[in-house]
Formats: sequence, C-alpha cells, structure tokens
Amino acid sequence: MWLFFAFLGVPLIEIALFIQVGGFIGLWPTLAIVVITAILGTVLVRAQGAMALEDLRTSFSRQSDPSEALVHGAMILVAGALLLTPGFFTDGVGFALLVPGVRRAAYRYLRARVEVRSFTTAAPGRDPRRHRPHDPGIIEGDYDEVDPPSTGTDGQSGWTRH
Repeated sequence: MWLFFAFLGVPLIEIALFIQVGGFIGLWPTLAIVVITAILGTVLVRAQGAMALEDLRTSFSRQSDPSEALVHGAMILVAGALLLTPGFFTDGVGFALLVPGVRRAAYRYLRARVEVRSFTTAAPGRDPRRHRPHDPGIIEGDYDEVDPPSTGTDGQSGWTRH
C-alpha cells in the first residue's frame, strides 16, 4: 500500500514544487535548474560509482563481505535514476544519496533489519554449491558426442562384409 502512496505522492510533490519555484523565479530559470541538476548528477554519479566499484573490487580481492560496497553501489544507482528524473524533490533525495555519510546511515539502518545467513566465496569458474574435495582418481576433461557411422542399405558397413 505504501508503494501506491509513493507513486501518487511523489508526482504531486513534484508538481507543487514546480509551480512554487516557477512562480518565484520564472519558467526558464526553473527549467535551467532541472537541466543543470541532471548534468551535475550524471557527473557525480559516474565519479561515485567508480569509487563504489573500486570498493567492491577491493572487498572481492580481500575475500571480505562485499555487502556494504554492493549496497552503496545500489544507492548510487538509485541516486542516478532520481537525478535524471525531472523534479526538485527527486533531485534532493538523489543528491542526498550521493553523500557517503547518508549512504552509511542508510546502510546501518538496512543492516539492522536484514539478516545475512551465509556468505561464501569460490574459486573462479567453480560453482560453490557443487564444491567437492579434489579426488586424484578423477580426470576432468571435455567430450563431444559422435553419431555412429551410417550403415549401408543391408545394415552392414563396408568393413564387415562377408
């Protein structure tokens, strides 16, 4: 039900803010602010996203829990979507999500409410669900199925004639 109110409330807030700001500073400055925030937001999202990706790579190389880096990346992605959406309210929320302190506070809030039951890492190319200890009696390899050669009309090949 809260999603319905969000989809109804956010556009109403945006319309009200456009009317108020447009009435106060005029149409063209209002539109200029919307375009400038979209451009500035794109630049900031790219920079923040690159840093979040580097944090994620670092956590993978250390084989540590990547959940914080993943959550930061997801919040930056949401911030980018909000900053590209025309409006003052969505821009405010989007810019807030680009502040690392706000993201850390949101992460702490989410972490207190979500329980991670397990975390595993595996070697590249290996499915962690099918991990078995190495058995020296098993030789791994690839194979191709080959159809048997076709036989003559009488059911015998040319090699087995009587």
